[in-house]
Amino acid sequence: MAKEKKKGKKPHKNKPTSKKYAKYKIEGDTVKRERFCPRCGPGVFLMISQGRAYCGKCHYSEFTSKKANE
Repeated sequence: MAKEKKKGKKPHKNKPTSKKYAKYKIEGDTVKRERFCPRCGPGVFLMISQGRAYCGKCHYSEFTSKKANE
């Protein structure tokens, strides 16, 4: 027999909370920001993962060389 499809509204799912607060550090009276995208500006942060920095908005990538890490 075929499965019956449920009709009506889909159940509400909460969106994950933003972790943007982790990209700022307060040092004295100044606010330090982590690396941001040079194309998009200081409002868009770069994701840093596995030897590269990546912007999800404009797809900008920066690769860190292996010699710089050593």
